[in-house]
Amino acid sequence: MHTTPGARHDLDRRHFFKAAGVGVGAAAAMLTPRDAAAAQEQARKAALERLASNSYPLRQLFKQRRPRGSTAAIPATPAAGRRGDFAEDYTAVAANPNAAEALAVAEKARAARAHLPDAAAMMAKYGELTLLDFPQFTKDTFPGVTRMDIRSALFGDVTDDSMFFPAQDGRPGGFDPLSRSGRRWLDSLANILVKTGTAVQHVSNNAPFDLASYGSPEADARRKAGVAMAKRWLEGCAVLGIRSMRMNSPQALGPSIRPNAVARGPGDGYPRNVDIVPMLAAAIESYKEMAEAGGKLGIRVTIENHWGLAADPANIRTIIDEVNHPYCEASPDFCNWEHEYMLFNGLKMLAPYAHTHAHAKYWDRWGERNDVRRATRVMLAAGFRGTFALEYEQGPWDGVEGAQYLYREVLAALTDPAPVV
Repeated sequence: MHTTPGARHDLDRRHFFKAAGVGVGAAAAMLTPRDAAAAQEQARKAALERLASNSYPLRQLFKQRRPRGSTAAIPATPAAGRRGDFAEDYTAVAANPNAAEALAVAEKARAARAHLPDAAAMMAKYGELTLLDFPQFTKDTFPGVTRMDIRSALFGDVTDDSMFFPAQDGRPGGFDPLSRSGRRWLDSLANILVKTGTAVQHVSNNAPFDLASYGSPEADARRKAGVAMAKRWLEGCAVLGIRSMRMNSPQALGPSIRPNAVARGPGDGYPRNVDIVPMLAAAIESYKEMAEAGGKLGIRVTIENHWGLAADPANIRTIIDEVNHPYCEASPDFCNWEHEYMLFNGLKMLAPYAHTHAHAKYWDRWGERNDVRRATRVMLAAGFRGTFALEYEQGPWDGVEGAQYLYREVLAALTDPAPVV
């Protein structure tokens, strides 16, 4: 292909900026004011394409299903608050001197949250939502953002029981994406995406279950049922054109505390973890089946650092390596770690295994160690080219304000990607 001298000049200039690793601000200093403004605007638009709103921080705004015969909505979180607010949890760690710093951070964070509005006040301030409202809410609340990450728990019309599975353990069943009414609802959402010019990038799916169950015919049957549920969601959500779907809820890959090694392993007396191996084997088999199904639909199946087996990035890498399928990858979360040394080191371990989606998060459990820009740059340094969902967990702002904080921080990191420290 013939290249004009002017085109060659533009290519050389772009390659220089890329090779030098300078940010948009520094590059703009080398251009005319008009070119600099155009370059900055272009970079901002490109960065906004890599942001996704996230329904999780806004969960208090969404209509909830009610048990039959009840007028009270199902609470989005336990009445006593998050786990760390329960007295028995506090008592269990208070006697441990190693927990002193973490407890001090938690107390400071709790005090900062004291003024936050409850669900009723949030709805009075921002309005009540269903997932069908979320595309327009995204455009109105996060200027320039058109992509979304939505939770499986928010799917469906909460007033129509026909699109949900039967109740279990006194709680309403989850959304059935292949029910007749469920399919119609998904078609309605797909039409709204077209009308609003928005897209569902990722579904954070908590519906699959027992993906690492093993040890008996009954356990294997539960694992297969969990995989079947995942495939059901993949098939149903294909109409939305989604790019990826996370399959592991906090309980889907076993207990929240994964098995540890025994001090003296069989035969040689050295430490060995004999219990984690069959769990990994079961999880690998589950992800092989889900990735195969996702690949046929063009949907990547992801593993998030989401507690239990998936709290350790080495386990996530092991599962992905063993599955060895282009439609199985990681979707890292900035803050879902068991200790602070993982905030950036764990993220560095997962970043090369992520290609489509990540959760950019602020969580006050980490206090001043939260550094959204640095975490974003860790992902960029690994070559990540996917989207960053604005998943504010908890902190001194309400859910909307927290997500808007992430919007500003991630956007700043994308438009001026300074070297990672």
